[in-house]
Amino acid sequence: MLNFTVGPVMSESSVLEEGAKSAPYFRTPEFSNIMIENEKLMLEFLNAPDNSRVIFFSSSGTGAMESCVMNLLSDKDKILVVNGGSFGQRFVEMCQLHKRNFTEIKCEFGKQIKPEQLAEFDGKDYTAFLVNMGETSSGVLYDMNLISDFCKKNNIFLIVDAISTFISDEIDMAALNAGAVITGSQKALACHPGISVIALNSDAIKRVQENNEICMYLSLKEALKNGERGQTPWTPAVTTLLEINKRLVGIKENGGIEAVRNHIKKINSAFRGFIKTLPFDFVSESMSNTVTSLHPVNVGAKSIIETMKNDYGIWICPNGGEKADVVFRVGHIGNITDDDNKTLMDAFADMQKRGLL
Repeated sequence: MLNFTVGPVMSESSVLEEGAKSAPYFRTPEFSNIMIENEKLMLEFLNAPDNSRVIFFSSSGTGAMESCVMNLLSDKDKILVVNGGSFGQRFVEMCQLHKRNFTEIKCEFGKQIKPEQLAEFDGKDYTAFLVNMGETSSGVLYDMNLISDFCKKNNIFLIVDAISTFISDEIDMAALNAGAVITGSQKALACHPGISVIALNSDAIKRVQENNEICMYLSLKEALKNGERGQTPWTPAVTTLLEINKRLVGIKENGGIEAVRNHIKKINSAFRGFIKTLPFDFVSESMSNTVTSLHPVNVGAKSIIETMKNDYGIWICPNGGEKADVVFRVGHIGNITDDDNKTLMDAFADMQKRGLL
């Protein structure tokens, strides 16, 4: 099966070879050195400011999102949350669950956030801002420079969910003045699921130390303390962490983040140019490099997804809720070759020839 979803995605051979091994014992100097290298490379690739730290949770990205809501924010905060799709809604629900004082900035599905939407909150004493940099359900890439400038102007602590955008879209933690940036192992890092990653600047670390924690397993205090020695407080997804090391070192040795991003751009550019000839509408007005969300004009999205899987051996992404039969998504991350991309486009062309689109 070819995998054109947005995660888990196809992995390179070096990552797969690491994943095929038995997990080693991890309370060793050797594993600590690997974890320290993972932290160093993540900070480098994010252009994190001095004195930043990275922690690794054995969870999906949602675990890291919730830890940030629990441990970086408190009942003293007045929070803005961008909600333009499934993952913005997830932040909203977390804030509700943990009784945070928040206000939604509602964005229409697939639409860019506008300056006037932020302007109404200028000078209103908000202290924190939550945003999914790439709203994966619609494929929109939010204007992070606009958001960053607003947060700097109002002295607002910025938390960025970059789970599906890290590597594929540019993110400069220092330039954005982002307090926390979240990502995960199964997206453009192209490893197996199981690890979420949070980069924290010095302001975020101060918040961790000053806030009263209400959890154990997702404790940022414990993760930071154990990370000083290259360890995690609890048994981690050891093999996935070793895969991440292979991937990060490989990126470093083969042209860096820009080389990976340029390949993703090449893949999505070819696909988007081709797909314009078919009876689909683009959903997002400002697309992430990660994914293309499409609205089929003549048929339901579910039938396209099923036909791709059953007739062509290709996975593409469904959407959820009321969008389940209205929108489907095609991912461009992971170990996708030009030939793989051509196979996908040929499958769409054949579906059109068969009258299935």
